[in-house]
Amino acid sequence: MPPTAYVVDDDESIRTLWRWLLESNGIAVQTFATAKEFIDAYRHGGPGCLVLDLRLPGMSGLELQEYLRQREVAIPIVFVTGHGDVPSAVHAIKGGAVDFIQKPFGYKEVVQIIRRALERDAQLRERRARRSEYEERVATLSDREREVMLRVIEGKLNKVIADELEISVKTVEFHRAKVMEKMGVSSVAALVQLRMQYPE
Repeated sequence: MPPTAYVVDDDESIRTLWRWLLESNGIAVQTFATAKEFIDAYRHGGPGCLVLDLRLPGMSGLELQEYLRQREVAIPIVFVTGHGDVPSAVHAIKGGAVDFIQKPFGYKEVVQIIRRALERDAQLRERRARRSEYEERVATLSDREREVMLRVIEGKLNKVIADELEISVKTVEFHRAKVMEKMGVSSVAALVQLRMQYPE
């Protein structure tokens, strides 16, 4: 699926406007009249962003945001607000929304906001994919290899590691080489940097 802007607004004319505006700028779009419609249709993990009106019949925009947060659905949310909704919009931003659009809005500015939200989603996905790959690599390590890796990261010499683990230096060297191979790095510096990126 291409990155998609999912628009939830109970006003049919506004949904039509969003569809025209986004499609004319090359952005895939799906529109929904209620939060429930979106929940029923959205495939968890699909790339995109959510363009969400604060005031909706039934489940409100803020309630949908909380619903998604509780289920760990990490989709960037852009709220659409009226003039009187600014305090709610601030609350939404504190709850993790990436931006909010105030009605009436300028078309160019809105398209830029949506593009930024889609870019943010792509960056988050790439980050999650890299972390997942790191965790998969760590999972391939034996208990002994993990013990050696932690000590290598701490900057300990092979002889010190050998003494601590009560094994030979040659065995440490063997495990160390396996760690580097399994973690996909060629230097201790790269291993340390990888570990710092993804602390457990």
